Amino acid sequence: MISIESVSLVIIALLGLLVGSFLNVVIYRVPIGKSIVTPPSACPRCGARIKPWDNVPVISWLLLRGRCRQCGTRISIRYPAIELLTAGLFVGASLGLGIDLGVSTGALVGTILVLVAYLYFASISVALAGIDLDTHRLPNAIVLPAYPVLAVLLVAGSAFLNEYSPLWTAAIGGAALFAAYFLMALVYPGGMGFGDVKLAGVIGIVLGFLGWGPLVVGSFSAFILGGVFGIALMITKRAGRKSGIPFGPWMLAGAWVGIFVGENGWNWYLGLFQLA
Repeated sequence: MISIESVSLVIIALLGLLVGSFLNVVIYRVPIGKSIVTPPSACPRCGARIKPWDNVPVISWLLLRGRCRQCGTRISIRYPAIELLTAGLFVGASLGLGIDLGVSTGALVGTILVLVAYLYFASISVALAGIDLDTHRLPNAIVLPAYPVLAVLLVAGSAFLNEYSPLWTAAIGGAALFAAYFLMALVYPGGMGFGDVKLAGVIGIVLGFLGWGPLVVGSFSAFILGGVFGIALMITKRAGRKSGIPFGPWMLAGAWVGIFVGENGWNWYLGLFQLA
């Protein structure tokens, strides 16, 4: 017998695929200042509009063997990869937060609102990572609205759950990471942009809401992942010590490490020193 929880995860995965398909448009159009609504998607080479049946996430790419139906131009595997990544983050966030259908209506609504906040963060994570890799920019049009959107969802969710302490750690986390990155940008302007600073505040809110463990683990994971990647590039001679490497994707990757394993990782670390 199929459980309601399993059906919910399938629906969330499908939603993630659809959102991922839209994020491909966002990643391409936002940096060049084009509307993300109009005109409809088209082949960048021949200009042929993509039919709805050729725009089904992942499946259409597989059926078309990664090529435009009209002119045969190769379609990057990045498109289905982004769709699958978004779906994976949606499912992971849903499993991590969990929705207990047996709780009161208020608690259920609160949990759903918090989940929506993290699904929103998953969406902008994928969009910002893709844009930063392409252009070394983190557009204000995506980063700045995240502050009010997350604030409304998390405050409303906490109100329904009648649990307000996560809001304090979220506020502290957001302010602390913003201040830390701001200081690094002042001290080393060539290595840290103000786009990173603004994104740091968003990440601090998201991680802080989950607790101190996710905040600490997620914050430091960004530097570990970015450092390992930079060293790998230098070893393979694909970059030098002065090469510019976008840090936004590693900030976001680190944030998701904190979301998924931050609490357990922090408890394990404290256990090594018999602090927990």
